[in-house]
Parts: sequence; structure tokens; C-alpha cells
Amino acid sequence: MTLADRHAGDEGGSGQRPGPRIAAVIPALDEALSIARVVEGLRGQALLASGEVIVVDNGSADGTGEIARGAGARVVREERRGYGYACLAGVLAARDAEVVVLLDGDAADDPDDLPRVLGPLLDGEADLVVGSRALGSRARGSMTWQQIFGNRLASSLMRALYGVRVSDVGPFRAIRREDLLALDMREMTYGWPSEMIVKSARAGYRYREVPVRYHRRLGVSKVGDTLVASLKVGWRIVSTVLRYSRWKPGKTATAGAGR
Repeated sequence: MTLADRHAGDEGGSGQRPGPRIAAVIPALDEALSIARVVEGLRGQALLASGEVIVVDNGSADGTGEIARGAGARVVREERRGYGYACLAGVLAARDAEVVVLLDGDAADDPDDLPRVLGPLLDGEADLVVGSRALGSRARGSMTWQQIFGNRLASSLMRALYGVRVSDVGPFRAIRREDLLALDMREMTYGWPSEMIVKSARAGYRYREVPVRYHRRLGVSKVGDTLVASLKVGWRIVSTVLRYSRWKPGKTATAGAGR
């Protein structure tokens, strides 16, 4: 039995020592069609029975925040537009959490994969766990060819420059909150996920990927399905991978490595 399994059992009154407090952070912009499904799916997970779900409303105009609150999430408002801004706002809001899980609010990530993503971290085998769509299953039409190509390019660069076995820069991931804050994240748009991986590698964090399912999103893509929009996002991701090749972690960023 893994630590993740034992932690889930603790909530059922097994008498075992409780695991770390976990917060699921969901950056969201106009996700009224999907946010309730994501929040309710997470709240049904035993691993979050003593944790919380935080939805960061990044300036929605469709009632996303109200719907999320009605589904049982704590809602934080972040007016500065940007994926990284929204993620950071949620992480900062999760003051009582020891472990932070990040996933998107468009219902493409599957909340039922939460135990799989958390497993290596709770078992002490990894410091950053990323759900890989390449290793798992990807629904037809869930990603454009531009997104697939960009992910493969970014993954190849990370393997070559940082020696990290990356197959996909997926949004569903888990990391200890103190370790994430120690990385001094700077990319406040779509470079955030890549920055986290490359800085973790530079800091010596143990990296692990797990296979996850990826569904077709509900609603309209914020990245954009056009070639021009996808190329802009792709360049942001690739430039982020290159930018931090000489980044040096502070003392706090190396403290979590090698647990």
C-alpha cells in the first residue's frame, strides 16, 4: 500500500498518521461550462477530504467565480491576466497547505487522476510530479497539432539542456508549496509550467511523470486554435526553456531536493 493510499484511508478513520494538507489550485478564465464539474470531481477525492479546492478567477465575465463557489471551492480573484499570475495567486492563497496540486479548469484534466499525480510525491519518491498526456491517453481533438508539436519541442529541449526525462509539459502537477515558492517563479503567462520544470531541474528536485487522461475541453480555448496564436504561445514556452538554462537556485530552493 502506497502512502497515497494510506493517506486516503486516514480520512476514513483508520487511526493512521494523517498526511500533508493538500490544496488543489485551478486557474480559471470564463470556465462557466466546466468549473463546477472540475471542483465537484476534486471534492469527491478522499485525498482532499481535509484539504481544499481554490479557484482563481482571472477576470471572468461569465460567472465562473460564483459557480465555483457554489460547487464548494474557495474563490480568489486575480485581475492581472495571465496563467502564471493566476497560478501564483492560488499558491499564495493556500497558506495552510503543504502540498499544492495545479490543474486547469476546462475539464480537460481528469480529477480522478489526482491519486496518481500525488502518489510519487506523497510516497517520498519525487519533488515535482507532472501528469503526462503523452504517456497516458489523449482524446481525439483535445489538442491541436500546434500544441502537440510545441510540447514535443519543449520536451526535447528540456531533455537536451537539463537532462530531465520530460515527455509532456502538462498542466496537472503536484509539488510541495515551500519548494514551489523557493523557485521564485517569474513567468506570469504561458511560460509558467515550463519554468517550473526547468528551475526544478536546476535546483536538483526529483522529477517524475505519471500517465494521465486528457479530455476535450469544454468552452473556448484561451490559448487560441489559430496558427498565429499557437506560435506566440509556443515561442513563450520555448524561450522560457532557454532563458533559465543558467539560473542558479538559492539555498531555500535546494532544501527540498533529495528528501
